Amino acid sequence: MLLLDATHTSHTRAQTGIQRVTRSLFAELAREGNVTGICYDPYLNSWRPLEARELDHLRPDQKAAGSRGAKWPLHQRLAGHARRLLGARIDLPAATGLICPELFTARTGAHWPEIFPHVHGPRVALFNDAIGLQYPELTPPATVARLPAYLRELLQFDGVAAISEASAVSLRDYWRWLGVTDPPPVMGLPLAADPPAPSAGDHPPAVKIPRVLSVGTIEGRKNHLALVEACELLWTEGMEFELNLIGIARADTAGRALSRIHALQQAGRPLLYHGAAGEAELQAAYQQCAFTVYPSLLEGFGLPVLESLQHGKPCVCSAHGAVGESATGGGCVVLDSVDMASLAAALRRLLKNPAELVALTAAVRARRFKSWAEYARELTTWMSTLPRPA
Repeated sequence: MLLLDATHTSHTRAQTGIQRVTRSLFAELAREGNVTGICYDPYLNSWRPLEARELDHLRPDQKAAGSRGAKWPLHQRLAGHARRLLGARIDLPAATGLICPELFTARTGAHWPEIFPHVHGPRVALFNDAIGLQYPELTPPATVARLPAYLRELLQFDGVAAISEASAVSLRDYWRWLGVTDPPPVMGLPLAADPPAPSAGDHPPAVKIPRVLSVGTIEGRKNHLALVEACELLWTEGMEFELNLIGIARADTAGRALSRIHALQQAGRPLLYHGAAGEAELQAAYQQCAFTVYPSLLEGFGLPVLESLQHGKPCVCSAHGAVGESATGGGCVVLDSVDMASLAAALRRLLKNPAELVALTAAVRARRFKSWAEYARELTTWMSTLPRPA
């Protein structure tokens, strides 16, 4: 039986990339009957199996709601305190391995040594990125401050599965810079994206003019400011299209982009922004768009690129790093730079050349994508090759 740490995801309704990965991986392992979800309960001061409400938060079909922060209801906090004061014993199932798919907090990281001895098999963390060290000016200060300690804490694991080869290289390079002589193995294991579920009921209403969709958290490094400025340039030229933005906003780095988005909306530009969206809303948005654009400067993986392609929609994105890895195989317009001028040129090209869009769509449909079942098998197979902990 594998243990999967979902300390954060089991206490939020957010659907950020990390939450989507955690939920999809847990669902696939649960389908095989091979996983127990756990969390570190700070009120109980112990690791424990997830309760029914927490397991409900792990369903992949979550309706996105609220902020990405973890919320512990009052009754859970009181119950944890009471059980700790009464000396309650917490029994975890015998574990053949441990998977941590989340970017764990300092509090959780401090308690890994308490659970590691109970895991009689490989202990593996998924690694997303070290972008906070590469673009500190575009990253929330708390994330930048946390990263150096987090990257050191990953050394406690028996192996690290990076979500792209670009992320694997960045972690190996950082440990080498630290002077670490015997780090755990790091495997570049790209993520999956299952095909969208067949639509049920009424189809979303058709849009009157071409719609461009961009899915992703509104934050500095996602580069939405350059995207909306590129669209404003095209609107000024007289081009007719809508831009639909979907994603929660990080107030600490999204300020300039949000201000510009609101200003353009007030000016009457066809710019839609509704924040977070559930699975049904997201699927409808993909059905209604002509193509998508993902303007991010740097990613650990770039899940929205693959999800766009899974929905049969071409994507405009960066040619470099992890996003470039996801774009390889066709169906994307890849850019050497995702600055305002380059984005405007790519959008203009696709909006004015329907034949190119048709060709890109055909290339998308010719691609084959990794499923979460395949990802789970790859991960657990690799785990089986790691040395057993001492």
